Amino acid sequence: MGSMSLWHWVVVLVIVLLVFGTKKLTSGAKDLGSAVKEFKKGMRDEDKPTAHLSDESRPQDPTTTSQNEHERDRR
Repeated sequence: MGSMSLWHWVVVLVIVLLVFGTKKLTSGAKDLGSAVKEFKKGMRDEDKPTAHLSDESRPQDPTTTSQNEHERDRR
């Protein structure tokens, strides 16, 4: 009585299929698979170093920088 045999699991599987239906189970499995895929992608992206701006790409004219900041503040 303590352990479940193969027949017990087959009966449980049949009951789950009858209650939820195959469409809900396949869509749930598809959603779970895409979530795992996105998680793995996020973990790979996290290992990559973030890009930093070089000094050459920054504006050199200090008046341009202050004007841009002033325009952002007005919005």
